[in-house]
This record gives sequence, C-alpha cells and structure tokens, in this order.
Amino acid sequence: MGIVAGLDSSTESTSIVVCDAETGTVLRQGYAPHPTTGPEGDPQAWLVSLGEAAAGGLLEGVQAIGVSAQQHGLLVLDAGGVLVRPAMLGNDRRVQAAAADLTDALGGRAAWAEAVGSVPQAGQAVAKLRWLARNEPESATRAAALMQPHDWLVWQLLGRPVRRTTDRGAASSTGYWSAATGSWRPDLVELALGRQAALPDVLHPAEPAGHTPEGLLISAGTGETMAAAFGLGVGPGDAVISLGASGSVFAVHHEALVDPTGTITSFADATGRHLPVVHTLNAVRVLRGTAEILGTDLNGLSELALRSTPGAYGLVLLPYLEGERTPHLPHTAGTLAGLRRESMKPEHLARAAFEGMLCGLTDALDVLRGRGVDVRRVFLLGATAELPAVQAVAPTLFGAQVVVPQAADYAALGAARQAAWALGVQQGVLSHLEPPRWPAAACQVFEPGEDLAVGQAVRQQYVTVREQTHPGAFQGGA
Repeated sequence: MGIVAGLDSSTESTSIVVCDAETGTVLRQGYAPHPTTGPEGDPQAWLVSLGEAAAGGLLEGVQAIGVSAQQHGLLVLDAGGVLVRPAMLGNDRRVQAAAADLTDALGGRAAWAEAVGSVPQAGQAVAKLRWLARNEPESATRAAALMQPHDWLVWQLLGRPVRRTTDRGAASSTGYWSAATGSWRPDLVELALGRQAALPDVLHPAEPAGHTPEGLLISAGTGETMAAAFGLGVGPGDAVISLGASGSVFAVHHEALVDPTGTITSFADATGRHLPVVHTLNAVRVLRGTAEILGTDLNGLSELALRSTPGAYGLVLLPYLEGERTPHLPHTAGTLAGLRRESMKPEHLARAAFEGMLCGLTDALDVLRGRGVDVRRVFLLGATAELPAVQAVAPTLFGAQVVVPQAADYAALGAARQAAWALGVQQGVLSHLEPPRWPAAACQVFEPGEDLAVGQAVRQQYVTVREQTHPGAFQGGA
C-alpha cells in the first residue's frame, strides 16, 4: 500500500514512527522533547517538537500520517481561530473543585454517567470549561470553538481549514460527548462554560480528516489511550493494565457501559468499539513507598518478595496510600493487617506490597467483569511489569493469561496503523470495517497454571481484610 507515519505528541515529547503500511514494519523513527511545562502549555511548542522529530528527511516517501496526542487537554479558540489562552493540560489540579461543582450542577454522579458515561474529573475538558467560566470570565466570553491537542495538531497539518475534526476516541474523554449515543452534548458545554461553542466533526475510525496541500493524507487521529490500544492490537477478551504511580484498567467491549456510581469511565476506541476504563489512585507508588521503608529499590523489593510465600504469612496491605478511587474511598489511608511475630520480616512486607497493589488492580478488573466484560488476557504496561515479582504474582490474582509487551511507542504505532487504514480505504484495498492486520506486539506470556487456586486464596484473604476494614466499599464485594 505504501509508507505511513504515526506521530504521538505526549506531555513530554513527540515520537514518530514510519512504517510499511501493509506489514507494519517500522522503517524509521524520530523523537524530540517538549519544553518542561506545568498545567498549561504552548501548542506552538508541539509543532516545533514535531518539526525536530521529523528532521533529516524522516517523512520522505510517506503517503499518510496519523496523529495521537495527550488526552484531557483543552484548547479554546476565538472566532478567528486564535488561541484565547495557553492550552490547559491534563495535570491541572486547579480544576478539581470545578469538577465537583459541575457534578452537583447536573444532579450528581448518576446523572453524569447516564448523560456521557463518565463523572467530571479534573482532567476532563468539561471541568476545565467550568474553571474557565469561574476564574477567567473574559477568556470564557471569547471562547468560540473548543479543541483537544490531537484535533489542533491535525488542523494545523491540514493548513487550518474551515472544517475542524476529531474522532470518537478523543471526543469520549471530553465529558461532553456520549459514547453510548455517539453524539455531542452541547447543553453540557453550556452548563460548564455558560455559553455555546463550536465543536469538531467526529470522524469514523477509517475516515480521513483531509489532505495537505501536497496531497498527504491525514487520518482522523485519536487520543493516546486509544492509539496505544490500537498499536498493541488488543481486541475483545483483552484488558490492559497500566502501571504508573496510579493505575488504570481498560478492556475492549462491544458496547458503552453506563455506571451510575461513576466508577467506570465509558471511552470509545479507535476501531468502532468501546474502552470502558476503571482508575485506581495507587499502583507503583505502593511499591516505591515500601521499598523506601525497607531501604532498597524496586528490583531489591522484587527479590525480597520472592523469598516470601503466597499470602505473605497472613500479612495484607490495603494499598490506599492516596485515598482511593476504586473503591470510592477518597479520604482513607492504607492499612497493614495480619501482623504476627512470624510475619514481621522484610520479605513478607515486600510480598504484601506486591500482592496488595495487584489485588487493588484486580478489584478494578473485577468491576469490568461484573458488568459482563470478557477478560481472558491481560496486558501489563509500564516498566514495573518487568519485575519478576509482578510476573510471578499477577497471573494467579488476575485469573488470566498475563502478557508483557516489549517496550515500544504503541501510541505512535497505533496512529500509524490508523493512517494505513485510511490510506488502504482510499486506495480501495481495505474495508472501512476492517483495519490492516499488523503483527501482534512481541511479548512475554505468563500463565496462571497450577498456582491459580493459591492465587485465589491470596485474593480472598485480601477481600476479607478489605471488607472488614471498609464494609460495603464494593456492593457485594469484588
């Protein structure tokens, strides 16, 4: 079919992969950092970084480009298409009070979940609009059009045409687009901002956003989560757990899930399916904190944990160090239970930290399973997934095959695959219903095997302590 490129503009950098459109083989790669920034950023710096990453003829021969970018950014334009203010980015903690205020304004968590499949969070564009209306009324008054980072980059690559576009994946993270109905909710924009503003057209997954003056096809683009899922090649039966300081669990599903508690955020994916997501506030921060107590690093903590046995001699760590979102315990703290003389050893505390972190993520996974999401295989992302203790414990707790992909820029690869899809449809060699079949990511695979019953006993030990400490945190348990 030709050569395509995928670019991912994250919070820290721009990465570009150039791939063979038919096979997905990576031919060339480019990278450039972004300036260090806080909760606001200059979108022009993203363009500079893009140019630096593409230097040296990296894009020579490319016929189509896909764009992935950081989610939860908001760019507000005036009637002339000029930015009203710097971009508001996903890590803007100023917006937390505005999110809570907005939740109440519509009638609570259940009302929001029914409307758009999510409850306002500080990262979402809808909460940023509320903050803007309350704190920068002049900027809010000038607001004529709203975009996200990937929308804006696509618009710039196309030469700033009259038509502005997005995709269903990115739209679903705004808080004013419903994955269930596939439509914008301009009334929620007005509720947050105090007035209406123009919203981009939402493209189908294989539909191009347009062509550059030179004839280069630009695909719809999408958000980083959706692009990474597409780059990994996950499908029905797959879940993805991202191990950062906090954690997230999402799975591919055939329909949007409306969750009145707001625990599930109903995203759309980059293929026409859905990505229900459950977040936890505590993941790798639990391991780092335990490692500091024991005077070691993560590798040393892993070695210690493997000297213990499943269940850590009865030691159970509820990992709610920052409060918790799943279950909804925002003001709680972590708990260490089961202390006995024989359990008071470094290796047992290390084991309890790994089991506690992974049981917390299993709670999130079980929220999705409880809503009928099929999970037969779990992808683990993040450097911590390489730790032997994680690989030993996770399959038995998750009750599923665990896959650890080799390190790669999966968001950029997903953007490139989307570009190949749009190019193939344009050339008449692919259907708009079926993306190109690129090879699966190279992975390590770990099976629960004969230890499954042992892992489920550890899980039950954790659930018992959680229910004793926080009765009813999950209705009926997890």
